[in-house]
Amino acid sequence: MSKDNFKDKKIPTLFEWAGDMTTFEKLFGKFYDKVLKDDILGDVFKNMSPEHVQHVAHFVAEVFGGDKLYTNQDKGSHSQMIGHHIGKMLTEEKRQRWVHLLLQTADEVGLKSDPEFRSAFVGYIEWGTRLAVINSQLTENPMATSEPMPKWGWGETGGPYNPT
Repeated sequence: MSKDNFKDKKIPTLFEWAGDMTTFEKLFGKFYDKVLKDDILGDVFKNMSPEHVQHVAHFVAEVFGGDKLYTNQDKGSHSQMIGHHIGKMLTEEKRQRWVHLLLQTADEVGLKSDPEFRSAFVGYIEWGTRLAVINSQLTENPMATSEPMPKWGWGETGGPYNPT
């Protein structure tokens, strides 16, 4: 996306640029189908709730500027998302595999592939998965329940980092 293309127009959010909620639901639905069959990740997710895929789709869509479905409909928060990773003891190998499968799935479902969007998308996925690994080594959630949801845009990061 060239900013010259939007001189007199509103710059879309990453969510708007990607498509709509159906785009995120399709992406994460196909992605988690792969994850469940994967030798490295299958055991990590074999007991995920039936709502897991939708919650992740809602979470990422909200972070990218979509409706607040994760916060309002799913009654979730960033602190709760962090909490889901506490004690999971995720490894760098698992993180890399998760990222690889998600990016592979993004290509397969036709997620926008322009360099600016993909740079922002990959930036968020790298940031989020690295936080997941860090937090998975903990026994207590380091994030206050009042912390806001992260917001991600075209090149800027927007999430709280809570090193312990």
